[in-house]
Amino acid sequence: TWRTAAVFSEDVLTPVPNDIPLLSAATLGVNPCTAFRMLSDFEALKPGDSVIQNAANSGVGQAVIQIAAARGVHTINVVRDRPDLQQLSERLQALGAGHVIKEEALRRPEMKELFKKVPRPKLALNGVGGKSATELLRHLQAGGTMVTYGGMAKQPVTVPVSALIFKDVKVRGFWVTQWKKDHAQDTGALSGMLAQLCSLIRGGKLSAPACTSVRLEDHAHALDAAMKPYISTKQVLVM
Repeated sequence: TWRTAAVFSEDVLTPVPNDIPLLSAATLGVNPCTAFRMLSDFEALKPGDSVIQNAANSGVGQAVIQIAAARGVHTINVVRDRPDLQQLSERLQALGAGHVIKEEALRRPEMKELFKKVPRPKLALNGVGGKSATELLRHLQAGGTMVTYGGMAKQPVTVPVSALIFKDVKVRGFWVTQWKKDHAQDTGALSGMLAQLCSLIRGGKLSAPACTSVRLEDHAHALDAAMKPYISTKQVLVM
């Protein structure tokens, strides 16, 4: 539900600095926060470590690429094959993506060559589910963690028994809305995270995803566009 006006108690609102771009402010509350928390809360990542993620062209994926790059962490970014794959790869690399690969490449010997350039990832971020998630698990280093935050394939996550026994991988879930509820009494947790994200934005290290501005009265068109496959732009309603 969208509305042009509302009345709130001050204590349920979080101010956003007015010195960051409007589209960055409009897209700050969910995707960048999800990326920030997943990169911070599950594994102690250090410069030189690597992270693997599917749905790398999503809003979360783009934020992961940029935040990780700012921390000196390599990203291995998995995307579905598509007609404009080359342009998409170049766009993600411009954001700081170290490696952009197709889903099919996860099952090929070329992954061994990739891991000669970067270490096996400590962390896998899964926004798809199904076979894609299983393939991410295969490439985790021993003791690594896969965090699931979405299920675009609408298929369950299947964990091989061998990954649990012989690699001792951890399988976790994350929902930023629940994180905010859990930290509702800790005002510094949210404000501190937003301050760090805004600092990255000011420094040119974190940009808003590609957005299409749509008038509120044209919200039906925005919903239609958001449902189309291979669309990487966010639909932003302009009041």
